[in-house]
Amino acid sequence: MSGWHRLHPLSPLVRAGRAVIALAFIFATTLRSSSTSGWDFAAHIGAIVVLAALGFVSWLVTRWRIDGNDLRIETGLLRRSSLRYPLSQIQAIDTVRPGLARIFGLAELRLRMGGTGGAARLAYLKDAEADKLRARLLALSQGAHEATPEPREHMLVRVPPGRVLASLVLSMPTVVLAGYVVLFFTVGGAVAGGAFPILLGDVAALWRRFNRSYNASVAEAPEGLRTRSGLVETRAETIPRGRVQAVQLVEPILWRPFGWCRLDVDVAGRVHDRSDERQTERQLRPVLPVGTRREAQQLLDVLVPGAPVPERKPPRRARWKSPLRYRRLAYVFDETYAVATSGRLARVAAWVPLTKVQSLRRVEGPVQRRLALATLHLDTAGKNVGAAFRDLDGAESREDLDRLTELARAARRT
Repeated sequence: MSGWHRLHPLSPLVRAGRAVIALAFIFATTLRSSSTSGWDFAAHIGAIVVLAALGFVSWLVTRWRIDGNDLRIETGLLRRSSLRYPLSQIQAIDTVRPGLARIFGLAELRLRMGGTGGAARLAYLKDAEADKLRARLLALSQGAHEATPEPREHMLVRVPPGRVLASLVLSMPTVVLAGYVVLFFTVGGAVAGGAFPILLGDVAALWRRFNRSYNASVAEAPEGLRTRSGLVETRAETIPRGRVQAVQLVEPILWRPFGWCRLDVDVAGRVHDRSDERQTERQLRPVLPVGTRREAQQLLDVLVPGAPVPERKPPRRARWKSPLRYRRLAYVFDETYAVATSGRLARVAAWVPLTKVQSLRRVEGPVQRRLALATLHLDTAGKNVGAAFRDLDGAESREDLDRLTELARAARRT
């Protein structure tokens, strides 16, 4: 595989899949219309030709190669761009197969880089070529021979599709849909029609969650945890060891009778997909979309091994500040991790490795000042999950802040 290589010729079609489908629908509607003029027909044909020409040019001017210890990707027609990605900085390589790509047997490789290396994407390659290239790049990134086979993985958790479906039935979007149905049959369609956009949004959210969580599995490999899931679009992602910024466990109120929970991980070195409409939602990786506490604890033993159990509670006067979540407020920290629990309707627990703490904040609101309380925030580079020690005693919070600052510095040095 030496020398320059091009992406698969159908790559532009897959990348522009949604636009192609929309144009095909408009074109079919135009053909069925008896009032369509020749100019309208020619305009639609011209749009398709322009789109195809732009895609072909984009494919023609894009090429890649492995150059020593770097992956080189060159692209651009008028403004040429040549990017080098050091293989030694590769944190993980994910495989993504959108629905249209699966039809043609194609896959995308997403290389997440460490430091400020950014991210590299090879979209799209043949399935077999993508698997071979992924194994080759992983071997080179670890300093091994490029022919070294990919190490085996140990399966930890599989999520049954029936549990995923049941969890969606017991979710807030479904509750909103049920309320819409009740509204429709009680007050009539005219009033309920105003909630129709909310209905469409909830249906879309439920479908995305089902598509993303279908047939989910988690396995342990030498480089970290490997997650696989998807119905139409399948994703095989890797959570590298040492790149976890924070871990969050959520127990929604409707799931608690069944002992279910969700485990999310905030990871550094993400690939931002501009085509992903839920980009903000994709910041967190749902390692376990719905699982039992035993399954969650099994994954926590891998993600945050040896983390302490939160036992310290805020003073009783914090009840006046947080009456609904006071019973769930707890925190603890040691030389390695900070752990905090909170939540009103849903129970939430967060684990933050002290090596990942970017800043520490002590905050006093107006009510907290009157009650001599304060909250400590531990911020990470992930920016989506952080431990918050809420409603602590004011004097203790200052001592904890000083102690956490020393422990975080020592953890980074270690």
